[in-house]
Amino acid sequence: MSLADPETSAALSLLSAKAVRERAQRMLRIGLDHGLPNFRIDFDRMDGAIDLVLKTTLKAYPSLDIPFHSRWRHFVANGDNRWAAIADRTTWPDRAARARAEFDLAIVSVLLDAGAGPSWRYHDPKTGSAIGRSEGLGLASLAMFASGAFSADPRQPLRVDASVLTNLGVADLERGMQVTEVNPLVGLDGRVDLLRRLGRLVDSKPEIFGSDDMPRPGGLFDQLARRADNGPLPAPTILAELLQQFGPIWPSRLTLGGLALGDCWQHPAMTTADATSGLVPLHKLSQWLAYSLIEPLQTAGIEVTDINGLTGLAEYRNGGLFVDSGVLEFRDANAAQQAHEVASPLVVEWRALTVALLDGIAIGVARELGLPTSALPLAKILEGGTWAAGRLLARERRADASPPVKVISDGTVF
Repeated sequence: MSLADPETSAALSLLSAKAVRERAQRMLRIGLDHGLPNFRIDFDRMDGAIDLVLKTTLKAYPSLDIPFHSRWRHFVANGDNRWAAIADRTTWPDRAARARAEFDLAIVSVLLDAGAGPSWRYHDPKTGSAIGRSEGLGLASLAMFASGAFSADPRQPLRVDASVLTNLGVADLERGMQVTEVNPLVGLDGRVDLLRRLGRLVDSKPEIFGSDDMPRPGGLFDQLARRADNGPLPAPTILAELLQQFGPIWPSRLTLGGLALGDCWQHPAMTTADATSGLVPLHKLSQWLAYSLIEPLQTAGIEVTDINGLTGLAEYRNGGLFVDSGVLEFRDANAAQQAHEVASPLVVEWRALTVALLDGIAIGVARELGLPTSALPLAKILEGGTWAAGRLLARERRADASPPVKVISDGTVF
């Protein structure tokens, strides 16, 4: 692979938050010109969506003391911050050791966070509650991590070793996620395969993931600390590092110039004059992970800047907000009843429009509150916010709270 290769250079240009935002905004412009095959855009409905997000945010966070949208929120149940309780009673040799453990946990938990489906529940032994979707997946993955399920050293349970991931079995994840015939988890095989791929990748790059320890995903902390070099670390740099280092783990996806493009898809409206023509980068799970690595970096003393440089997340709650509020309307009403592949132009279009419209929501909410967007970054709007508002509308409109677009998931995207 040569970086001088025009295709490789073109591929690298797609591995960034900037590319996600630029192409999403272009998709929105095409849609506003009535040029998209699957959705109409009713921009007059945006005020209603902004109002709902604002009300949802103020109800949950009346003082506007909003944390970032990240995986760490799902480790809190009924005010019980379970990771904080574990971390605070652990003796860490130094801040970097804690950061590596938190990177390990966040990376594995986020990769397990693709949609669980409407039926799966985690039966929490601590409270007796049955918890579904992202919150349940978060608590289940934390319980696995805390029990040492991913560690090769019984004396050090709070770690994820490449050797364990590489040999992870479906039965291991079934046990940890409490999967049974009556408690099915969507995309189980895909999740296991993704973690195995992660293990093999981490093991193959000791210079990145094993510079201060045995190869582990948390070794990425040391790589990012080197990138910061005792200065601030821009959030888009976190994402770029994730995309370049973890690109090969994504299964059966597009490649260009020898580089895996990850969560990047084809859409006929996205024409360009170079090798990236037709390609729409979205990088949902990677950006979710980038948001989730900010807090461990800050705890370790590294300043993270340009958080608004990341984009909104192209997932089904944020996307559902726009369909259920009427901002987006199916051109073909029958499409709402049909199941669509993740790679279908309809799903790609919906997800890209979601990213662009989330920027509009963030601007609108900040305007209504009389605040600059720098005081209320997108990471807080998402948490406050859009995800909760999308879930609220789904519960109001459908008995199973499913999204308004039916997506066939393999457990590695949503």
